[in-house]
Amino acid sequence: MCNWHSDATDELCEALLSLKNREECYAFLEDICTIKEVLEMSQRLSVAKLLDKGMSYAQISQKTGVSTATISRISRCMGYGNGGYKMIIERLQEDEKND
Repeated sequence: MCNWHSDATDELCEALLSLKNREECYAFLEDICTIKEVLEMSQRLSVAKLLDKGMSYAQISQKTGVSTATISRISRCMGYGNGGYKMIIERLQEDEKND
């Protein structure tokens, strides 16, 4: 178990898993995070998707406004992390195919 896993973070995960639709998700995110935090998280996912498509750091930085240092950090997470980005990207791609 990572040192940041706790009863409180377990409860947060359960709360996220209990959300039933996009509107509930927006409501919860707006209450628990600042708008800036939500935008930063969504921007990281966008960067991960662009990295997954093979775009260069410079192209991604130009397209998103994200620094190459942040892009590098996201790339490291994608390569050496726990597989969260990959899992979500694959699921989003599956959802796009099913729409």
